[in-house]
Amino acid sequence: MDDAYVIGVDYGTDSVRSILVNVYNGQEIASATYYYPRWKKGLYCNPSLNQFRQHPVDYIEGLEESIKDCLKQSGKQVASKVRAISVDTTGSTPIAVDKTGTPLALLPQFQENPNAMFVLWKDHTAVEEANEINQAAKKFTSNYLQYVGGIYSSEWFWAKLLHILRTDQQVADHIFTWVEHCDWIPFLLTGGKDALAIKRGVCSAGHKSLWNASFGGYPPQAFFQAIDPLLADFTSTIAKETYTADQRAGFLSAEWAQRLGLHSSVIVGIGAFDAHMGAVGGQIEPYHLSKVMGTSTCDMLVAPTHEVEGILVQGICGQVDGSVIPGMLGMEAGQSAFGDAYAWFKNLLMWPLKNLLLTAETPSLVDLNHQIEQQIIPQLSKCAEKIEPHIQQELAIDWLNGRRTPDANQALKGAFFDLNLGTDAVQLFRALVEATCFGAKKIVDRFNEQGIPVKGLIGLGGVARKAPFIMQMMADVLNMSIKIHRSEQTCALGAAMFAATAAGIYTKVEDAMNAMGQGFDTVYYPNPQRVPIYQQRYEKYTQMGNLLEKT
Repeated sequence: MDDAYVIGVDYGTDSVRSILVNVYNGQEIASATYYYPRWKKGLYCNPSLNQFRQHPVDYIEGLEESIKDCLKQSGKQVASKVRAISVDTTGSTPIAVDKTGTPLALLPQFQENPNAMFVLWKDHTAVEEANEINQAAKKFTSNYLQYVGGIYSSEWFWAKLLHILRTDQQVADHIFTWVEHCDWIPFLLTGGKDALAIKRGVCSAGHKSLWNASFGGYPPQAFFQAIDPLLADFTSTIAKETYTADQRAGFLSAEWAQRLGLHSSVIVGIGAFDAHMGAVGGQIEPYHLSKVMGTSTCDMLVAPTHEVEGILVQGICGQVDGSVIPGMLGMEAGQSAFGDAYAWFKNLLMWPLKNLLLTAETPSLVDLNHQIEQQIIPQLSKCAEKIEPHIQQELAIDWLNGRRTPDANQALKGAFFDLNLGTDAVQLFRALVEATCFGAKKIVDRFNEQGIPVKGLIGLGGVARKAPFIMQMMADVLNMSIKIHRSEQTCALGAAMFAATAAGIYTKVEDAMNAMGQGFDTVYYPNPQRVPIYQQRYEKYTQMGNLLEKT
């Protein structure tokens, strides 16, 4: 049997990662990461306003450079045997495009306009618009929010579109339709020139755009009219048909084949969100919560559709048939800040170094600053794991970027309680880690309470693999074991599995998982002595969180 290869492309918050994989054994032949240069400079963002935008040029350059780097590492012989490419992205990360499907930010008059760029998942400028969608939904006898947990979030498709339409008249005058990042990249790779022909994945449409087969597509025009007449005509620019990620978006265009050094017979798969493909790359099992832990968390759970028929879990980020594995119901939850919470604390501690020590910018000081920055979290973790938990310790609430699940509310803020003059950086860090674990427990509890039993935990992503202190506390707080997947690139690997399925090498993605999966290399078990203490502290976390939310 001749070797065959596929490429999985994973668009993260800070970078895009591509991997070249053998379809028969999942062996990673090459990998490459491209950090977005404009994003790295902080361009087009305003954290104080919760505005986070990314330029499509960062995405295009990263796509080309990362794939070409993989092919350069592997050689021409391997490149000639590439069969398919599939892509995952963050989400909801939509953008305004014209009738040709070209993002407005790629047009001269919009190239420096943040409102014409991709509105990143963690952009929370649309809090008011999300609230209006939730209020308008109450006027209808049909519950159009029932498949997204009953609450629409400011992180999602329609809220972000409405905010942009209200904020920027020039963009509103030129927009033809609104498209998710994961749907636009396959359109780009296949040489699409007609925005009406963009193939929307069921993953993005079902979880963020209110698409559901029971509605015959999207909610009726009257629903969007009730929110704001600005939204009334947009469903006419979005095809009602959606596709699972094991299907084909098309073939690589002649232009992109030439740019990448591949053949135009290469198949391009339907795109999906990173956590959904990451769950597949991490070999998700029914009723196991697959936690992709990075800047935020995305928690995926799949169950045979016939076993959970009629169950609607309130306050999660959606439940969509086929959004993770075709033929199964995919359920999504998550935390708006996870790794981002630790990064915030690290940046807080780095302030004196960056603003006092580095006034001269001498090379030796810059290098020292970098070394210290890299060591802060590992050293805090080493010290924090020596502290035994007890009831009266410092307590934190992890809503530093709002709350995604349960019951999305992006207006909420984080907090610390029980501080005193003896509180130091280690104790604050420990409280912050504990709070993120408590936030994770809230998600598990919501699934269990509403009839979806969580039978196991799978840890994926950088935090899962590199932070044993955090993972052990997670096991203790949730009183469940967590197995950590061996792959460091589960999202890209999941994309590669879907690429192999779209290419017809496997008839279903579960077969690709079995053949290409890399297995697990670590398991964290709960410490029975700590479990009851964390349960008491969790009750206090709940009490203080309720107080904070009321005020």
